[in-house]
Amino acid sequence: MRKTYKKRDFPVADIRRYLEPGPTVLVSSQWKDERNIMTMGWHTVMEFSPSMIGCFITGANHSFEMIRKSRECVINIPTDDMIEDIIGIGNCTGAEVDKFQEFKLTPEKAEKVKAPLIKECYANFECKVIDEHLLPKYNFFILEVVKAHVATSPKYPRTVHYRGDATFMISGKNVSYPARFKPQNL
Repeated sequence: MRKTYKKRDFPVADIRRYLEPGPTVLVSSQWKDERNIMTMGWHTVMEFSPSMIGCFITGANHSFEMIRKSRECVINIPTDDMIEDIIGIGNCTGAEVDKFQEFKLTPEKAEKVKAPLIKECYANFECKVIDEHLLPKYNFFILEVVKAHVATSPKYPRTVHYRGDATFMISGKNVSYPARFKPQNL
């Protein structure tokens, strides 16, 4: 039976805790001889083929200029065993800390971009910036995934999702309804 809910007014600035679309990711970047990792809680799939991802990175973030100048990055998907790394990486700046060394993460050579993969992550998506029109006004990058690396198991990793206010959700139970799913060409 469906539920109904008693509701209250809520601060508009805090709605993201209900809309965060996917797992918290670690974005690695490289510009010249400098590399960095940032924690990102907001990104969105924009297209399936070619695979496009949109993401907001504040201009005050050390990674912003590195990604803007290099026009590439790697979106790395960590699992719940990396939650301390996720938080720690998000609480320091790459302008002062080599985050690979600080968090004992292993950089691996990517195939199509210069930014490093993070070996300890479940998946790594090599990305190229394909559109900069929304950068000046919104700090919004549009990326194309040009190469994907995904672990062979588990099929459904335990990913970390940011809910706001220093609260995280760990992905849990999976449900499947294949007989009810009807792919659509919209």
